[in-house]
Amino acid sequence: MISYQVTAFGEPLTRAERATPAPQGSEVLLRVLTAGVCHTDIHTWEGSYDLGGSKRLSMQQRGVTLPLTLGHETVGEVVATGPDVPEDVQPGQRYLVYPWIGCGDCKVCRRGRENLCASPRFLGIFRPGGYSDHIVAPHARYLVDIGELRPEQAAPYACSGLTTYSAIRKIPEDVLAEESVVVIGAGGLGLMGVTLLRAMGCGSVVVVEPDGARRGAALAAGAHAAIDPGAADAAAQVRQAAGAVWAVIDCVGAASTVQLGLDLLTKGGQLILVGLFGGELSLSPALVPMRAISIEGSYIGNLDELRALMALVRERKPIAIPTACRCLDNAQSALADLAAGRVVGRLLLSPTDGTVPEASPVTLEQATQP
Repeated sequence: MISYQVTAFGEPLTRAERATPAPQGSEVLLRVLTAGVCHTDIHTWEGSYDLGGSKRLSMQQRGVTLPLTLGHETVGEVVATGPDVPEDVQPGQRYLVYPWIGCGDCKVCRRGRENLCASPRFLGIFRPGGYSDHIVAPHARYLVDIGELRPEQAAPYACSGLTTYSAIRKIPEDVLAEESVVVIGAGGLGLMGVTLLRAMGCGSVVVVEPDGARRGAALAAGAHAAIDPGAADAAAQVRQAAGAVWAVIDCVGAASTVQLGLDLLTKGGQLILVGLFGGELSLSPALVPMRAISIEGSYIGNLDELRALMALVRERKPIAIPTACRCLDNAQSALADLAAGRVVGRLLLSPTDGTVPEASPVTLEQATQP
């Protein structure tokens, strides 16, 4: 089995080769078809999150140990199963692997909210992930049917799709149906948010994004307007396009974007934070109740939400975000390109030659065409 691992934070990934594991008990061994490259991979590879004020949250503090195989957006094909796996899980079947696995024993996990477990076992962060030619799912319940979706189309739903879907579900139904939703950022998260908002009945999505190519991709994904936050009248442009702003989803999570989101909200509005860029913010507590605004963090999503999301995708067929596949051997350059802002949509890794069986990947050049 060939994997690309973090062996020292901030250092280039290391190619590792070892025997392919035999699944035990309830485990399922899958051949990796494709694995998404996500900003969380960058934080994990670099070894910390920026908390602002020269403070950082280290991955070691979070319990991450090295070596670590990255990758939490993984579609695989079943190769073998442990003796306790149900008979309906058979070799050759293709699944999206739910990565946000908890301890399984605490009351949070028993409530079905494993993504919030205090002792997580997330694939690609605390356990080996999809930057490999094989991955082990600890139980068949973490395998989610992708239907007729191509692997590279399905993989991003495990993180960027699930994260934005869970955030959208926190918006009241009347707001979603009657008001514009502002999405800050048009990276993998933001573009996915646009497509899912439209699929979930939002009539108008206004995107705020500094990069011109990503603004174009947002419009192609169904956004009503895409606005450059660097414009002197950016806030006025957003309000002109959206009207009173009742809901903002911040897919960046930087101090400046959070402040923009707060400034845009009308009285009674809602800011949902999903991005993890970092920094710190000065906030007047008195203004929160006076404006009756809410600030809510939304952290990925649970297994039931992923199943519901995939059912929605199969039923309503939202626009697919731009994707480009690369060979697994190019994992390091993929991380570097994402970190440098050179990606529109989602990069994916394939253990073969950079393509996925039965797939037709969209190139970055195609993705940026008007």
